[in-house]
This record gives sequence, structure tokens and C-alpha cells, in this order.
Amino acid sequence: MAAAEPLNPVDTPEESEAPENESVGTVVIAGAANLAIAIAKFVAGLISGSAAMVSESAHSLADTITEVFLFVALRRGARPADEEHPFGYGKESFVWAFIAAVFTFVAGAGFSIYHGIETIVEGEETGKFLWSYLVLAISFGAEGTSFLRARRQVAGESRRWGVTPSRFLRLTPDTTVKAVYFEDSAALIGLLLAGAGLALTQLTGNGMWDGIASIAIGLLLLLVALTLAQSNASLLVGRAVPRRIHNQIAADLASIPIVVSVPTLLTMQLGPGQILVAAKVDFDDDVSGGEIETASDEAERRLRSRFPGIRYVFLDPTHGTAGRNHVDGGVE
Repeated sequence: MAAAEPLNPVDTPEESEAPENESVGTVVIAGAANLAIAIAKFVAGLISGSAAMVSESAHSLADTITEVFLFVALRRGARPADEEHPFGYGKESFVWAFIAAVFTFVAGAGFSIYHGIETIVEGEETGKFLWSYLVLAISFGAEGTSFLRARRQVAGESRRWGVTPSRFLRLTPDTTVKAVYFEDSAALIGLLLAGAGLALTQLTGNGMWDGIASIAIGLLLLLVALTLAQSNASLLVGRAVPRRIHNQIAADLASIPIVVSVPTLLTMQLGPGQILVAAKVDFDDDVSGGEIETASDEAERRLRSRFPGIRYVFLDPTHGTAGRNHVDGGVE
């Protein structure tokens, strides 16, 4: 068995520390914006009596709490490996991101739906709409700024990996940027829904429209919560790398001169930007143990050179069939 030592994060600052720092900045900016917006929306909701505005304040408060969880996820997940956790704490990022998705988004969704139903059933006293429209406009600008930063990070990462932004968002193990991107997208849509509910209530004099807008905001939050929870649950269980990376790893291993085949290749995301590779490799029967060790070192060097996020490489010499390589594995 040839095993690779864990890669020190400081050895590849361009690939590890820079993305993490960018994610921290994205989370901090989004959190600060959401807290200020939540207070403004709540005050506007009290003045105007709008259920949609109060729901939007709950939405922004939930987003703020989400950013706190995501900040904790980034910090705790970046701790180095130790004897108790030899593969590091990367998966703790997925734990906190899962809690953020389930607790804050579902809590915000539940409050918005309940408040909307209550408004439709019991009615509401409407007041000054101008304050609500003003807060919605300011909030849209603030949320838009946060969204543009998240979108810029997504666009940069997707170009770096040569994939579309939608595919990057579906497959990335960076749960923080994914959560902020979806959260800001939902926030912008929620603001439009709140504005539409306010306008229809003002035009018709019927508060039912405001309640419907509140319910729609809640359903939007619930959709985002389920999407993020499912993604984080998959990473917690132990998701493989994307198929293109899997096939490239298999090709790199098979290209070693004394390798006959790679019958089994297993990968797992240990955390954002942290990958484990384990493979059964059929080496030429006529080579010595020393040559196998040298080939294993070369395989490790090639893989880490191509994918600096690979932290561990385990190669198990085994019998196989020439040309029978484990390809088309991983996540499609």
C-alpha cells in the first residue's frame, strides 16, 4: 500500500487559501447587508402593516443567521488534521451548512407561510406604503451588490474548472458560496414578490394579495432550503468528485509506464477543496517492489500537480485486466 501524506494547505496558497478568503469575504458582506436590511424591513412592515414586509424581515433575519453558520463552517472546517481526525475537519463545513439550510431557511419559510395565511384569514391594517417601497428599493440595491459578488466568484470558479456556472453550482463542494448565491437569488425574487403584493394591496384595497405574497416568499425559502439541504447531505455521506475529474485521475494513473490497469477508483470530497483518492492498481508483474514504490510516488506527484485539492492518495497493488480501467465514475 502506497499512501500519500496530507498536503499542507500553505503549499498551494493559490488553490486553497485564496478561495477560502474569498468565501469568507462573500459571507461577511452578505451577513452585514442582511442584518441591516432585516431591521429596515421590520420597521417598514410595522409602519405599513404589510405582512409581506414582515415576512421579508424574517427572510433577511434568517439569511443573517445563515451567514453566521456559514462563517462558523468556514473556520471550523479549515482546522488541520490531528490524531483524532486524521482526515481533517473539512466535513464539519458540510455539517454547519446543513444546519444553516434546515434551521434558518425552514424557520424563515415557516414564519412567512404562517404569517401569510394569518393575514388572509384575519385581514390586516395597512398604513403608509411609501416607507415599504423605499425600503424594498434600498434592499434590492444591497442584495444585488451581495449577489453580484457571489456571482463573480461563481463565474471565476466555473471558468477555472472549465464548466458552466450552473454545473459548478450543482457540483461544487464549496457550500458557502453556493448558499450565498442561492440565498441572494431568493432574496431578490422575494423583494419583487413583496413589492407586487404591496402594489396589488394598495390598488385593490384587499390585504389578501399581501398575504399571498408572504406565502409565496415562504415557499421560495422552502425550495432553497430543500435544495441546499439535499446537496449538503450528499456531501456529508461522502460524495465522489465530478465525473470529468474522476476520469482524468484514472487516465493519469493508467499513464504510469508500469501500470497495466486501474480496475477500481474511489474518490471522496473530504471538505471544500479537499479530495481523497483510493485505487486498486494492477502493476506489471515483472517489476520490483522498488519500482512500484517509485511509480506510486510519480502517480501522487502527477495527481497533486493537476489537482492541488487532492490531500490523500492510497494505491493498492492488485490483479486486473489490461485496459480495464474504472472510468465514468464520480458525479455526473
